[in-house]
Amino acid sequence: MIRLNDITSQLLSYHPNANIELVEKAYVYSAKVHQGQIRLSGEPYLSHPLEAAYILGKMKMDVVCIVAGLLHDTIEDTDAQLDEIRRLFGEETANIVDGVTKISKMQFSSREQRQAENVRKMILAMSTDIRVILVKLADRLHNMRTLGFQPLAKQQLIAAETLEIYAPLAGRMGIHWIQSSLEDLCLYYLEPEIYNKIKDLIAQRRGESEEFIKEIKEMLSKKLGEFNIQATIKGRDKHFYSTYRKMLDQNLTVNQVYDILAFRAIVNSIKECYESLGHIHSMWKPVQGRFKDYISVPKVNMYQSLHTTVIGPLGQRMEIQIRTWDMHRVAEDGIAAHWKYKEGTIASQTDEKQFAWLRQLLEWQKNLKDPAEFLESVRMDLFPDEVYVFTPTGEVKSFPKGASPIDFAYSIHSEVGQKCMGARVNEKMVPLRSQLKTGDIVEIITSPKQHPSKDWLDFVKTPRAKNRIRQWINSQEKDESINLGRNILEKTFEKEHMTLPNIMKSEQLSAIAKDLSFHSIEDLIAQIGFGKVSPKQVIGRLKLKLGIKDGKPEGIVSKMVDRIKRRKTGHGIRVKGVSDMLIRFANCCHPLPGESVIGFITRGRGITIHHNDCRHILSADPERLVEVSWEPSKEDIYTVRLRVTSVERKGILADVTSVITQKDANIIEADVKTTLDRKGIAVFSIEVENYKQLQDIVSAIKKVKSVLIVERL
Repeated sequence: MIRLNDITSQLLSYHPNANIELVEKAYVYSAKVHQGQIRLSGEPYLSHPLEAAYILGKMKMDVVCIVAGLLHDTIEDTDAQLDEIRRLFGEETANIVDGVTKISKMQFSSREQRQAENVRKMILAMSTDIRVILVKLADRLHNMRTLGFQPLAKQQLIAAETLEIYAPLAGRMGIHWIQSSLEDLCLYYLEPEIYNKIKDLIAQRRGESEEFIKEIKEMLSKKLGEFNIQATIKGRDKHFYSTYRKMLDQNLTVNQVYDILAFRAIVNSIKECYESLGHIHSMWKPVQGRFKDYISVPKVNMYQSLHTTVIGPLGQRMEIQIRTWDMHRVAEDGIAAHWKYKEGTIASQTDEKQFAWLRQLLEWQKNLKDPAEFLESVRMDLFPDEVYVFTPTGEVKSFPKGASPIDFAYSIHSEVGQKCMGARVNEKMVPLRSQLKTGDIVEIITSPKQHPSKDWLDFVKTPRAKNRIRQWINSQEKDESINLGRNILEKTFEKEHMTLPNIMKSEQLSAIAKDLSFHSIEDLIAQIGFGKVSPKQVIGRLKLKLGIKDGKPEGIVSKMVDRIKRRKTGHGIRVKGVSDMLIRFANCCHPLPGESVIGFITRGRGITIHHNDCRHILSADPERLVEVSWEPSKEDIYTVRLRVTSVERKGILADVTSVITQKDANIIEADVKTTLDRKGIAVFSIEVENYKQLQDIVSAIKKVKSVLIVERL
């Protein structure tokens, strides 16, 4: 638990002449009125105001603000009176404590109204003294740190409110360390599974990243030192929530996120910021479109820095920020670095810019009486990267930029999304792929005959909509395959004088399904419909289980299998039901691990592995086909040829080869030429381990600027 000495020592470190007696007096008073009160964690209630005051000290707040932090819950949770606070600790302290007390929960008729009124009260309190919201943020940060002692339902409610209001408010005020701390804690309670996956990923890479961070810091210091630039270099893992947002924005899994490291160079002047940028770009190739100049054009909260992303020495992306020490102070403390009460000084022009947005919010709360309209205005300011639209009944829903009416429909209910056939936006019919804008009123038109389309996946933005559409499509495809597979199996059984219904009732077909690694007979029949399992294969296994002998001469398949048995298997391929087979891969389709494949028995050369849909297989003798599968193997490497067509531009080849290298693939050959219409065509021969790696490479190349088409040859 934080002690009084921790707070006073921290205060004296940046304010040597601070009135420590007033802080000690507030501590004694708070301990007295909170005596006997216990938090859910089992700690004395006094631990909470002590933690809040310590957080305010970390923001380098003045004595009055820290005293208010020690007293912020006294009026709401004890018998203390505001007049007594005013008499003992002064007018300023009393006003801050009163302002924090007024930002307490009240009962409203709707969640929207409650949120609007909470924000309205915060803005009114802030307009009187900005320290009110700083104390409230310190209060909320410690409450989030101890949220685990609350019931699950309350954890999620408080975390959602924090993510919707307090975290973006801290960001809007430029206090990024509080914003990122709140966001990470919210992610822990709202998406625990994703949080733990990101945590495990960072933990797995920590040993490597710590050594890597050390090396990069040394390289940057040495490089900038060569040009007499004294720079302090910092390196760290990115925050969990920023990694989570990257996953959502780019539709990545945890294991596909590689740039989890960030570096910062702090120098002495603006001139050195730009010089450092040039030197860093001379060391490592910058990623196009990933440079931001927030020095020339600061953010609305007065944040300034140069941001660049480069391809590091191991081929991975690294984010680097460059700023001066003054910029660093503002970036860390935000509005707390400029506020007008510090040391009793008069606000400068820079300080006034910091408060301009607050004056705008104050103006909105005076003029906009409707809670939904007011909250929309606030959200537009706090969440510039999101859109807020209304249901016909006035409920507000938030979506990422670019969201469509389909995203809106699925946010109402899965059934509404599945049956969505049209949409009215602001009482006008619009295409389903149109993009929603903040303030739109959206109405969904449904039909029982309507169903999702694969095309919807091209433009929906929300994970909920994407998941529901994929589930429906997979379900429909499976139903169709089951019907087709049943028909194929019935016809095959008829030729053998068997009936499918009778076989279905026996346990034999279920046993065959398990032998072939399927969960149920239905899954087996579906795979027959997909063409991935041969009905003759099922018949053969069934006859063995039933003890039925054909009495026919040994077939060509059996003869050839016997001929090539006991010859070495390779390349991670297993021929089901047979071991020790000689195999090779077809040059016509170059199958990779992870793709659906089938074996073709050749004369004297073992089994050739093809894609299931290879044109040569479609016309092949079915008697020569045998089912095969991939076995996990990291020892084998496969060569694949890719053709990349792009708009000709300087550096395009370097960008593409860099992407391939980042994905751990080896380029063994490249053929590059330019067409008459100024397009570049590059054919790469690359070595990969499996189909998943190839998909990742193709997807990454498609994101490179100026790339038009990526084809596998």
